[in-house]
Amino acid sequence: MTGMKKKSEVTIYDISKVLNISASTVSRGLNNSPQVRKDLRRKIMQTAQEMGYQHNKFASNLRQKRTRTLGVVIPRIDSHFMSSVISGMEKIANNSGYQLLISQSEESATLEEANIQALFNSRVDGMLVSLSFETKNSDAFKNIFRRDIPLVFFDRVFECNNCVNVVIDNYRAGYDVTKHLIDQGCRKIVHVGGSLNRNVYNDRYRGYRQALADNSIPFDDRMLILTDLGDSSGVAIINQLLGDGSMPDGIFTANDNTAVSIICELKKKGYRVPDDVAVAGFNDDPVSRIVEPNLTTVHYPGRAMGEVAASTIIRILDGTQYERVNSIILTYELIIRESSLRSVNTA
Repeated sequence: MTGMKKKSEVTIYDISKVLNISASTVSRGLNNSPQVRKDLRRKIMQTAQEMGYQHNKFASNLRQKRTRTLGVVIPRIDSHFMSSVISGMEKIANNSGYQLLISQSEESATLEEANIQALFNSRVDGMLVSLSFETKNSDAFKNIFRRDIPLVFFDRVFECNNCVNVVIDNYRAGYDVTKHLIDQGCRKIVHVGGSLNRNVYNDRYRGYRQALADNSIPFDDRMLILTDLGDSSGVAIINQLLGDGSMPDGIFTANDNTAVSIICELKKKGYRVPDDVAVAGFNDDPVSRIVEPNLTTVHYPGRAMGEVAASTIIRILDGTQYERVNSIILTYELIIRESSLRSVNTA
């Protein structure tokens, strides 16, 4: 294979020769400038594509001092909720000419910090972040704050002056789920939560505690079980409850996968859901409609959250977000299905 020489790159001058127009018109056409007629723009794009032209994004970004990329840090990419959020972000970003650079922390504060630094070094224009289980403080964001790079937290957030949080009212939602279980006659309700470092799990737990208190139901430490909320945590949770003799008549879990895993384990051990134990989850993942009985859950608007987070950061970057709001609160919905409906049986 000797003597093969690398083909030289196609330039805007090559395109201008083929179309017999000026190089500056080609450049404007490739940048979709309204100064160039629509039909000519289309022709320029088509010719560029046919000739194998590669837009030198790096050079044009240096001129603009913008990379038109947004860094995204999420805990896990394999969650239905997070993939919904990402699809909402992609839609808005693509429509506005931005690209997403996505990384996952795998619930590790160390990896999260490395991801943030890598995105910072890639000169992203802004950052969209949902925090890991382990993150204790905002140290990893020092450079971001120092350089005043726009930062939007979503779902799992920090309270900070120079960032925006996009959330639902997790406290209220936790309260509503627990109140629903109480209304179904449950008096011994276990809450299965995630890391209480995180607002989402802490708020859902506080809502649960408040609903118990408002209904004069005492809380016992054994009624709070904190886990990684993994897909197979049900086995350990049910064994723990059986082991310490604190089998409840209601279980509220902070996500759907764990709730489904618990339902499967309860059935294996001969318990009837919801007659013996009513179960409710959180997120409204597709699995909630597949498990038998269908799972009572909270509809968490993932796609809308992604769209709102991306729109907000792009408005900040474009200078059209005039008032810097600190929190944007989206609506949730309690969806009641068979896994918790036991009032008929307990009446």
